[in-house]
Amino acid sequence: MLVVLGLTMVAAFMVVIMTKRATPIVALIAVPVTFGLLAGTGTGIGIGKMITDGIKDLAPTAAMLFFAIVFFGIMIDVGLFDPVVRTVIRMVDHDPARLVIGTAVLAAVVSLDGDGSTTYIVTVSALLPLYLKLGVSPVVLTVVAGLANGTMNILPWGGPTARAAAALKISPSEVFVPMIPSLIAGMFIVLVFAWHLGLMERKRIGSIVVRERVLAGAGGGLEPAGRSVGDAFEGAADDSGAVSGEFARPKLLWFNAAVTVTLLAVLTMDILPIPVLFMIAAAVALMVNFPQVAEQQAAITRHSSSIVSVVGMVLAAAVLTGVFKGTGMVEAVATWVTGIIPESMGPHLGVITGVLSIPFTFLMSNDAFYFGVLPVLSETASHYGISAAEMARASITGQTFHMQSPLVPAILLLVALAGVGLADHHKKVLWRAAVVSLTMLVVGVALGQIPL
Repeated sequence: MLVVLGLTMVAAFMVVIMTKRATPIVALIAVPVTFGLLAGTGTGIGIGKMITDGIKDLAPTAAMLFFAIVFFGIMIDVGLFDPVVRTVIRMVDHDPARLVIGTAVLAAVVSLDGDGSTTYIVTVSALLPLYLKLGVSPVVLTVVAGLANGTMNILPWGGPTARAAAALKISPSEVFVPMIPSLIAGMFIVLVFAWHLGLMERKRIGSIVVRERVLAGAGGGLEPAGRSVGDAFEGAADDSGAVSGEFARPKLLWFNAAVTVTLLAVLTMDILPIPVLFMIAAAVALMVNFPQVAEQQAAITRHSSSIVSVVGMVLAAAVLTGVFKGTGMVEAVATWVTGIIPESMGPHLGVITGVLSIPFTFLMSNDAFYFGVLPVLSETASHYGISAAEMARASITGQTFHMQSPLVPAILLLVALAGVGLADHHKKVLWRAAVVSLTMLVVGVALGQIPL
């Protein structure tokens, strides 16, 4: 009975999320409560204790996301990334290949805030004018930005790592820090793809310019229809679209950069819990950049919508994970899955999970996969000596592919801002995203962070 209820609950949760019958927060609460009551937990102490226990487990993750959003939101507000935008534009230097590489670098840097929508807004507003002036296809912009952001999406405050850690009740640092080499390898592949796309655009644009000049000459000395690469960049710096605004703090640029670098360095050292690090960093950033109490409150309020949606989702997830575990469903389902998986495949569940994360997270939301599917796989893998942390690491390798899914609002924003059709974007990005995801998985296996 528990197996049937557990599988049905997961299926119901995924259907509700994928068909958009309810928001993730509503689904995370309503579905497990309903099935928890069907499992006989009652309306009193039973289900209440399960949910309370779940909230205790997920409270650190909620705190981390709250203060990470505040910190990086402030860094964007005060213009920390403005010099990066301007530097990328200067380094383009009339070259389509450099422009595409710069797109990858800029998207990766801005992705440090953990929000795909912000990354795409900054990247497209800064670089689309250059793409149009030079004649580089905007599809290349969406492909490279999507790959870079999707790869950086495994940052612990980006979403999937926090979800995986929350679903399996482990620290996000246990998941993320060992995967840093995989992240570096993934970004290297992204840069290789960006350079290749840039070279192809350089060749295409050069061929068009030469052909149009020949045709113009054959027509009796008419002006060339095409523009040279150098001409295309005349005055382009004026259209950089670099982030600026009333909250910019140029005099505090080096201080804010030092705080951010220090935060990231200490995070990788695993000296303090990640929630504590972001609490301290957010407090320092608020006090120094906005000395007045009213300014501090306004800074937090500006990012309140992101805070409420993300933190609310994590706390609501406590209901699903609490009921799933407290009723015994997860153990029952895991036992059943263990029974049907061939003995020879059990020890390879880490790699299997990494491969499955590519199509699964594309076809369903992160909420459905990490809170509905991963706990079952992890419980099954535990019977073969595979830890929850290892399963969580494997599960996040498919994020580069996931971020291209039409179920992800940010990717719809990206193609809309760039004026690109989603189908055109998918034709160029999907196979490249799969290569990046598989590379991260292979590196994780090779370094022993994910069991083979």
